[in-house]
Amino acid sequence: MGGILERFSLRDKTAFVTGAARGIGRGIARGLAEAGARVALVDRDGETARGTAGELAAEGLECLALQADVTRQGEVEAAIEALLERWGRLDIAVNNAGICHNAPSAELAEQDWDRVLDLDLKAVFLCAQAEGRPMIARGSGSIINIASMSAQVVNFPQPQAAYNAAKAGVVQLTRSLAAEWAQFGVRVNSISPGYVNTDLLQPGKSLHPQWIELTPQKRLGEPWEIAGAAVYLASEAASFCTGTDLVVDGGYTLW
Repeated sequence: MGGILERFSLRDKTAFVTGAARGIGRGIARGLAEAGARVALVDRDGETARGTAGELAAEGLECLALQADVTRQGEVEAAIEALLERWGRLDIAVNNAGICHNAPSAELAEQDWDRVLDLDLKAVFLCAQAEGRPMIARGSGSIINIASMSAQVVNFPQPQAAYNAAKAGVVQLTRSLAAEWAQFGVRVNSISPGYVNTDLLQPGKSLHPQWIELTPQKRLGEPWEIAGAAVYLASEAASFCTGTDLVVDGGYTLW
């Protein structure tokens, strides 16, 4: 490996990104591809994933769209197998798919709790498990789990106990896997975004001014700013980094 800029290159690497059809996942998939990786865009919405993959391919970026419900173990394993059949190796995985549900805890329905925990925590484990196996076998790999600043703070004013609990679980799961898999050359880190300007935030648009006021940088983040963190953690520039939670929140958690 050459100088510091070369260490950020993902040339000849293969990546697997969940929730990649739109939002933060789409931004991360683009960022990894622009850094040189071949990228599988995985999403339950196969049509949108194929559209996003087509846009990237039109720019000369090598990618593959895969439809999968990542809360289902069999579909996760099938998606990993499809990537391996296409490219023969898995170097980078970003577990990004997630949802949020706002409701007062005293009124939160059991099915809504289960829905959030299934996608935001259980699916992260199922994906990391399936991704980790070929990485362990090869003796190298980088897994990046998308957590949230909600793992550290209680968001205000919206009530979202299920989301906060799930994302705190993602951070501790990341640390646990990092400790287990370091001996096999597999790094596991997480990124904790703050409020990022995506479709996920649109239902709470009336709260944007309040969220911005609570953020020292006085703005929302953009998906490409999370992609930059992902490229770093995926690259050799972060080779001594495992079990880390990289907070990218415009300073929100400072106050």
